[in-house]
Amino acid sequence: MVERQTAIDDKSLAGRRVLFLAENLPCPFHTRVWQEARTIHDAGATVSIICPTGPGFEARYEVVDGIHIHRHPLPLEARRAAGFLVEYSAAMFWQFTLTWRVFLGRGFDVIHAANPPDLLFLVGGFFKLLFGRKFIYDQHDINPELYEAKFGRRDFFYHLLLRCEKLSFRLADISIATNESYRQIAQTRGGRSPDGVFVVRNAPDLERMRPRPENGDWKKGRPYGVGYVGVMGRQEGLHHLLAAVDHLVHEQGRGDIQFICIGDGPERSHLMRQAEDLGIADYVTFPGRLNDDDMVAALCAADLCVNPDDFNEMNDKSTMLKIVEYMALGKPIVQFDLTEGRVSARDAALYARPNDAVDLAEKITDLLADAEARQRMGSRGRERVEAELAWKYETPKLLAAYAALWPKQ
Repeated sequence: MVERQTAIDDKSLAGRRVLFLAENLPCPFHTRVWQEARTIHDAGATVSIICPTGPGFEARYEVVDGIHIHRHPLPLEARRAAGFLVEYSAAMFWQFTLTWRVFLGRGFDVIHAANPPDLLFLVGGFFKLLFGRKFIYDQHDINPELYEAKFGRRDFFYHLLLRCEKLSFRLADISIATNESYRQIAQTRGGRSPDGVFVVRNAPDLERMRPRPENGDWKKGRPYGVGYVGVMGRQEGLHHLLAAVDHLVHEQGRGDIQFICIGDGPERSHLMRQAEDLGIADYVTFPGRLNDDDMVAALCAADLCVNPDDFNEMNDKSTMLKIVEYMALGKPIVQFDLTEGRVSARDAALYARPNDAVDLAEKITDLLADAEARQRMGSRGRERVEAELAWKYETPKLLAAYAALWPKQ
């Protein structure tokens, strides 16, 4: 219980009512939104969340840890631009509908919108302008860069997303950024004043991400295991990881390493077919989403973890939760050399040349060959999370952001 002590002791939001909007993942599976919601609830607020359904989260309404969760269906999980129009149109219909339901029921004083997409300002702005509710824009992803990373172009939709982002910043009472790179975007591209942007980093909850007994069944008896956890979209770079596995198996002749890729997303089935086509399916396990206990037990059995995110404007400026979660479990990391990835991991990682699958494979080989380095890097990562990167250090920052909504007279 130590991890949540700051929020439990601070009841500054007693009597307030907060509604979180999240379109891309269900709660409680959506780690950042769930951590924020629990923090705000512990500070005394009545908390509601509107989010999509998902595997294991099919209930349309439930109360978890005192938090009211309203879920809605989505017709698809898009991989192409046209699919995003369908997905986001359906999402906005349900977000508006359920927001009205909450508004007419338990009510809310604040809408806390967690992008993507950047269309949630339509809901937040509507209830702000017509009913005087506060609006928080919590920028989890920089959507114009995300669009470019997915589709490789700056077309009409890219510029439309820039406009939606600007409107989100303009309508927000305050904005929240996940790191200093995003904070700079909020000030330059979004026109926010410095005192209207609050940095609340992606950070692990040490109550959740704690070392526990290993479950290495996925290793199939092989001596070494490499772990990955995260969303499986195009920009996550898992195609680079499969190319690295292909190099390890067919060029280096390594038959002693098993990989596990935990998670789901629009690219998962495609990646499984790619593994089959490359002749490496026996070396890569795709279990889908796992509950926290099973996910952590699987990662604890890994000798190292990987972050193969593509080098692009989106990923270079983004703080990836999986990096600090690996560090919380004391796991050394191999990743591409991205700006915010290095800010998070420092000497807990080896850094491969961006988007170079062969160099990624070589760095995995180097680290697997050095047990002492793995132990040292893993210990440093865990110590740094405990000292400065855990969620308990972000809790007062989030509460400070909320305090700015109601400045003392």
